[in-house]
Amino acid sequence: MRQGGLIDPFSSARGGLASGAISQTAIDWEQRYRRAVITSDTVATALVVAAIGNFFGVRDAADWHEKWGILAFGTQLLVLGALAVSRSWAPAVLGQGAEEFRRLGRALFAATVVLALGGIALTSRNIKLWIFVAIPAIALVTMTARYLLRLRLHRQRNEGRCLRPVLAAGSPATVRDLINRTRKFPHLGWRVEAVCTPDGLGLDGDHLDGVPIVGRLADVAVHVRRDGYRVVAVTADPHWSPDRLQRLAWNLEGSDAEMIVAPVLMEVAGPRLHVDAVLGIPLLRVSMPTFTGGRRAVKEVADRLGAAVLLVLFAPLMVLVGLLVAADSRGGVFYRQRRVGKDGREFTMFKFRTMVAGAHGARAALADRNEGAGLLFKLRRDPRVTRVGAVLRRYSIDELPQLFNVLSGSMSLVGPRPPLPEESAAYGPDIRRRLLVKPGLTGLWQISGRSDLPWEEAVRLDLRYVEDWSLALDAVILWKTLRAVLHGQGAY
Repeated sequence: MRQGGLIDPFSSARGGLASGAISQTAIDWEQRYRRAVITSDTVATALVVAAIGNFFGVRDAADWHEKWGILAFGTQLLVLGALAVSRSWAPAVLGQGAEEFRRLGRALFAATVVLALGGIALTSRNIKLWIFVAIPAIALVTMTARYLLRLRLHRQRNEGRCLRPVLAAGSPATVRDLINRTRKFPHLGWRVEAVCTPDGLGLDGDHLDGVPIVGRLADVAVHVRRDGYRVVAVTADPHWSPDRLQRLAWNLEGSDAEMIVAPVLMEVAGPRLHVDAVLGIPLLRVSMPTFTGGRRAVKEVADRLGAAVLLVLFAPLMVLVGLLVAADSRGGVFYRQRRVGKDGREFTMFKFRTMVAGAHGARAALADRNEGAGLLFKLRRDPRVTRVGAVLRRYSIDELPQLFNVLSGSMSLVGPRPPLPEESAAYGPDIRRRLLVKPGLTGLWQISGRSDLPWEEAVRLDLRYVEDWSLALDAVILWKTLRAVLHGQGAY
């Protein structure tokens, strides 16, 4: 199917088909989407290379290895080859998570290194142009194109299309948790369409949260081959001994199904999980979370530079907001509040004032109207909020002065939400792990609903960030923050 002259990777990709057609439909849209990504990367690379050659006139070089055609063709071939070798086009990573962009970044870095070594070997005078201009431009264009494709894919998934049909197999409680998560986050691309339990029964008869129970755990492979499910999600249950899991993997060989086993460590993921084979035994190795070292040093530098750049860019807006705050109500332009940072150290956090003067003293009178979750105090229609303050809060403009906190080192661009001292004092040992890293101007809580989140979910997201932090995850959160701010969801 074509749309506007381009391949439409989402056509004929509706889920919920009858048995037999399920697997082929899933494979069809996955293959179309993969072809769309490969085409996008190839076209983007070719356009950037052609633009570099035309704008900078490299084709007028005298020696054969300096000519535009040789360098352009070599650069494009090198980039596409690196993308293929790094498995940047693997269906398992396309359309979700930070791993897609992590592999893309690794491939482009590898291409840069090889290009630099080739330039040294050929004593090329123009190789710097391709290293410092062409490769970064290719990275910018390819990542933007992939992000736009991903947005389209996620919209289709929110409408019930382009979803992988899943057969979940495990205890009713763990399968129910999986069903709820897939429904809450449809953009991840899973839809549980059938369930197998130890006895073929659920918590409420022959269905589990509306999903039919089709058999027992011993019958999983039979149902997959008959009905063509794309994913077999194995959740925790005493039935799953090593021998039975291995036998299930053997029985699924030759089918189109991907077998995925949910580990016991549900909240540990990403770069901390590694599978090693020791003495022929597959072992899941969990590395320690990194709170120091080279990556943290890079994050510190990126935080300070990023805050400085953003302060320069937003300086006119901040001056305008300051004037509006001062004109709207009596009181200072900035609001200062003590918050708790890394290792429990307190610091003064800055925000634009969004409430009337003396608002903190009036909080006790509003305690019975508190709508905040857990230890948080929140009101959707707080009478203390000014007219200008309501607008600033909706679009998180009141938080721009926190860039000064990032610049001074007390906060990070990305991290857990900075708690109040009274909140921190009530933390248990588990929740105090939030204080192992610097609090952030934005974080997983910011892009997941902000004040609309239940307290337990907000804590879980903060702890997940502490455990699974990476530079790639920070980049994804910063990118998604813009959309969350524009939508204003959960901001009050």
